[in-house]
Order: sequence, then C-alpha cells, then structure tokens
Amino acid sequence: MLGLVPTEKLGYCQCHEHLFIAAGHSEKINPALRLDDYDLTVNELLLYKKHGGVSLVDAQPLACGRMAGRLVEASQATGVNIIASTGFHKLVFYPDSHWIHHVPGDTFAGLLIEEIKTGMYIDGDNELPGQKIPAKAGIIKTALDSEKLTEAYKGLLTAAARASRATGAPVMCHTELGRGALEVIRLLRDHGVPSDSIIICHLDRRADNFDYHRRVAETGVFVEYDTIGRFKYHSDEEEAGLILRMIENGFEDRILLGLDVTRERMKSYGGDIGLDYILRTFIKQLYKRGIPSRHIEKMTKTNPAMALTIKERID
Repeated sequence: MLGLVPTEKLGYCQCHEHLFIAAGHSEKINPALRLDDYDLTVNELLLYKKHGGVSLVDAQPLACGRMAGRLVEASQATGVNIIASTGFHKLVFYPDSHWIHHVPGDTFAGLLIEEIKTGMYIDGDNELPGQKIPAKAGIIKTALDSEKLTEAYKGLLTAAARASRATGAPVMCHTELGRGALEVIRLLRDHGVPSDSIIICHLDRRADNFDYHRRVAETGVFVEYDTIGRFKYHSDEEEAGLILRMIENGFEDRILLGLDVTRERMKSYGGDIGLDYILRTFIKQLYKRGIPSRHIEKMTKTNPAMALTIKERID
C-alpha cells in the first residue's frame, strides 16, 4: 500500500483480516461489520506487532466500506505492512441501488487496474468513485455467496481476472463454507489467471471434508485457513488436525493462515480473540500436533510472500 515490500521483508503475515469498515449497508446486515474507530484499530495492530506480526492483508474491497485513508494512517503509525484490497464483496453487502449491480465489465476492470497501478479511491460507496489517494491496492478481493456462479458473479470475476492479467496482482475469493471453489478456480484460470495467483478463502469453515480440501489444493491455488478461533464452526484442535493432514499429504506449500476478524473478535473493540491470537495461542496447537517450526514458518512467512507477489505477465 505504501510501496512494494520485498518478499524477504514481508515477514509473518496473516492473509485475511478486516481493520476498518465504515458505517453503512454492511452494518445493517451484521453490526459486527463496523470497524471505524481509528485508535482501537491501531491498538489492535500494535498488539499484533508486539507478538511478531509484520504484515497482513486487509480484505475489505473497493466501494464497500473500505477506509483506505485510515489504512494508510494506521500502517504509518504502527509500522505494520498492510496489503489493501480492491475488488468486490458478496453482493448482499451492497444496497440494491449500488453501481456494482450494473457497472459494465470493462469499466469495473478499469477501476481495479487503476487502484493497483495508480492509487485507491476513497469514495464510491454510493456512486462511481472519483477521488483517489496515491496508496495502491495489492490484491484483488472477489466473492461468491452461493454454490453456483450466477451471471452477476461471473461478470465481476471475469473483470477481476482481466485486472489480474493486466497488473500481475493475485486474486482472493471469499467462499461460503468453501462451496464453489473449484468453479471459481476454473473460471479464473480460463480467463488467464495462473493457479499460483489465486487464493481461496474460508475453505476451512468445513474442516470435515478433507477430500474437497485436497482437490482444491491439487489445482495449485493457495488455500486460506482463516476460521481459526471461530468456535461456532469447529475447535482449534480440529483446525490443527486439518492442517496436519494437509501437510502429511504434501500441501504445506499451499496453506495460508488468517483470522477474518470483525469487531466481535478484536480485543481492542471488546472481543475475545485479537489479531495476535494465532501468534499467541494457535501456533501452540500446531506444535502439539507435532508440526515442525519449518512448516509453521512456511505457512506464515514463505507462502504469503509467494501468494502475494505481484507477478510479471503479459496480458
């Protein structure tokens, strides 16, 4: 966001978090989806840094409550590298009147390309964006909210693929309980995005379907396990068991970790987890399972550096 970070300096990185979300339509759906207190978010980042956090991905996309200016200020204040997202979220997070529902694919792809190449927009929640800051996005967020790809999502994903081809930026995709991952991968690859530039999020919302995890990882994409500490889905013991099984099957190069925090889970906002939860608590579960430090380092440092690389390619 503040400039390219050399891969060797990315350090420990959680690949799916939410640091700021402005008041708006998302909050009406879920009050936990409002994170707009600058001081509290900075405190949370300082906790993260204190326990070893160096970088993280903020997964809030363009025109959906992303507070790009605040992200810049928080990164400068704490020294934590923040990789900001362009792209789009689940369509339920936009009001019916939002431009995302009818924007032409070429126009949308152009906006994403601009955010990566020239700077992020700080408006756009109500109408097409026009006000920009120099800080740039480094990843393209996409989303799916059902098992089948609707025409609306196909169009938006195609625009995201086009932007990825033009910029070399990776594409991450929110999935619902991991559903639809293979279809999204197929669409993105068919439109020229290589597997190693694709990150599938929330695949671990279901930890009991190992065959599906294996099939997704076999495509060569990165699988992001970001349901750690979300006990309504499963325990940390089950999460660690899934990770161990993936490593035993040779997929240690494909795994990324994160928390996907909301205000209900950030300590500084009164939550019970905190951005430092993986560093402070969950890594101990991995050691208990016999996972060696070299694999933990790979999942938290080496793999993020590879997954988040802006790759040079010809469109």
